[in-house]
Amino acid sequence: MTKQLHLNAFLMSTGHHEASWRLPESDPEANGSLEHYVRLTRTAERGLFDSIFFADGPVLYADVGRRPSGGFEPLTLLSALAVVSDKIGLIATASTSYNSPYNLARRFASIDHLSGGRAGWNIVTTAGGDAARNFGLADQPSHAERYRRAREFVEVAQKLWDSWEDDVQVADKASGIWGDAKKIHPPHHHGEFYSVDGALNVARSPQGYPLLVQAGSSTDGRAFAAQYAEAIFTAQQTLADAQEFYADIKARTATFGRDPDAIKVLPGIVPVLGSTEAEAGAKAAELESYIVHEFAHGQLADLLKVPIADLPLDEQLPADLLPEDAIEGAKSRYTLIVDLARREKLTVRQLIGRLGGGRGHRTFTGTPDQVADALESWFVSGAADGFNIMPPVLPSGLDLFVDHVVPILQARGLFRTEYTADTLRGHYGLARPENSNAVAGLKLA
Repeated sequence: MTKQLHLNAFLMSTGHHEASWRLPESDPEANGSLEHYVRLTRTAERGLFDSIFFADGPVLYADVGRRPSGGFEPLTLLSALAVVSDKIGLIATASTSYNSPYNLARRFASIDHLSGGRAGWNIVTTAGGDAARNFGLADQPSHAERYRRAREFVEVAQKLWDSWEDDVQVADKASGIWGDAKKIHPPHHHGEFYSVDGALNVARSPQGYPLLVQAGSSTDGRAFAAQYAEAIFTAQQTLADAQEFYADIKARTATFGRDPDAIKVLPGIVPVLGSTEAEAGAKAAELESYIVHEFAHGQLADLLKVPIADLPLDEQLPADLLPEDAIEGAKSRYTLIVDLARREKLTVRQLIGRLGGGRGHRTFTGTPDQVADALESWFVSGAADGFNIMPPVLPSGLDLFVDHVVPILQARGLFRTEYTADTLRGHYGLARPENSNAVAGLKLA
C-alpha cells in the first residue's frame, strides 16, 4: 500500500483505564516519574510511532481519591524528552483560554529548536468553570467565545512564528553584522482579545510552526479544525460515526482552500490485548472490577449536569437530559456518551464500566491480530488516517502494542518499517509552512 497509517501514543500516568493504578504491576506514583515517561517515549520510538502526546488542563480535574492526579506541565516534560529521543514527534496540550499568544508561541518555538523540529501543539479551549476560577474569572466564557478567542490566538501565534524570516541571521564577523533587521516583522496585532506588538524573541524554528493539532468535535470544533488543524484527535464509537466525521472534516477543510489530505484524522482507541480472546477478556474484566463506582458515579453526574440521585446505578439514563445546545462545556463528549448509553441501552453501572477505559473513546478487547484487523478496517473504510493509541495500562499496554500489533501492521504494508523523516511534519507527510512575510516580500519585489 502507498498510503500508510499514522500512529500517536497518548501517554497518561499508569494508563488510560481509571483503575490501572490498582493493578499489582502498576506504580501508583508513575505520573511524577521522569524515568517512567522516558521509558514510554523510547518504547514508542522503537515502535516507529509518529508522535507521543500529553493532555493537560490548568485545573486539578480528578478527585485525588479516585486515580493518580497531578503531573508535569507538558511543555516542560517535552524539553526533557527531546533530549532522550531522536525521531519521534512531541505533542503537548496548551489552552488558548488561559495562556497568552506571545509566551506560548515562544515556548513552542523553543521546543521545536531543542528537538530539531519535532514539536506539536494540541490546541484546546478548556471547558469548565473550575479552570476559569483559577484565573480570576467567575465562570468559563461561552463555547462560541472560547472558539473566537482560539481563532485569534492561533492567528497571532502564526504571525509571531513568521516574525523572523528564515535567513535573518547573517553572522558576518568581518562587517560586525549579526542579523538583517529588515527581515524582522513585528505583528502589530490589535484584535478583539489580544494586542501583541513586537516580534518573537526566538528565531523561526525548524518546522516553521509546530504541528497544529485539535481535539474538539462539536460544530465549532469541526469548523476550527478545518481552518487550522493538521491533525485531529477525535473520539468515535462506531464505524458509521467515524466515517461521517472523517468525510465532514475533509469537506470542510476543502472549503478553506486547503488540501483535505493535509489534515490527518486520528480516532482514539484503547486496545486491551491478550494472546487469546479469553486472556484479553480476563484483563478487561479485572480492570473493570477495580473501578470504584462511588467516584465514577459522581463524575458522570457532573459531566451530564444532573444530580447524582437522578442516576440510579442499575437504571438507564433519564429521558430528559439537557439537549446538546444547552451544554457550554465539552459538547462533543457529552453527546457521544449519551448516544452510547441510548444506542446500547446501558444502565448507569454498565456505562461507567464502558467509560472506565477511555472516557468515551472506543475500547477494543482482543488478540493482536484482531486489534490490527480493527485498525485496518477503519483505515481502509474512510474512517481514519491513523489512530491515537491509548494503552489502558502503562507501560505494559504500550509494550504489547509495539511488540505484537506493530509487526502485524508492518507485514500488511500498513505501517512504516523505518523513519524516513527527521521532523514531526515529515512523519505526517506535511510541508513546512512558508513564511508569510517572506512570500509577501517576493510578491512586492
